[in-house]
Amino acid sequence: MSIIIGLTGPTGSGKSSACKLCESYGLKHVNCDLLARKAVEKGSEGLKALVNAFGNEILNQDCTLNRKALAKIAFSDTAKTELLNQTIFPFIRKLVFEETKDSNVLLDAPTLFESNIDEICFKTIAVLSDKNNRIKRIIERDNLTNEEALTRINAGKTDNFYKDNANYIIYNNKTEEEFLKEFGLVLESILKGENL
Repeated sequence: MSIIIGLTGPTGSGKSSACKLCESYGLKHVNCDLLARKAVEKGSEGLKALVNAFGNEILNQDCTLNRKALAKIAFSDTAKTELLNQTIFPFIRKLVFEETKDSNVLLDAPTLFESNIDEICFKTIAVLSDKNNRIKRIIERDNLTNEEALTRINAGKTDNFYKDNANYIIYNNKTEEEFLKEFGLVLESILKGENL
């Protein structure tokens, strides 16, 4: 039976850098963001469901998803963010199950708990970081303004949500080297079946 370790945390926490360690621990990296993109490709059932929920204004002229248009609507208030999640999660879950069948996996899933994908995980790890660090990472990663980055942060869950749900919490406020060292220790502990 394969071991699935769920990795999550709020946007901009820097959790994606942890995925660099996958191979050295014999883990397959499954990126739910990439699966989410696959779930809403042109002509897909997922994209049709989003259009039904949010309207044609989320489409580009070539009928592909306009991510910025969707984000502007979906992150404008918590009810719309929830609608986005409820609409797309079933399609992402289906792809996750296909990708995690045959090997030990680090499942990189920003909405791990909200989508109930944590139910298939052996253990879960949440990466948290200070707000200013998160803003800086989001601006650099997504080429957004400070205001747009804040909107995304405010649309997400609080640190307490992750503390209440994850088996392990790792803070990413120091150097990447220090963060990866701590993350590696947690992975070792999980794979050995120990508890920190």
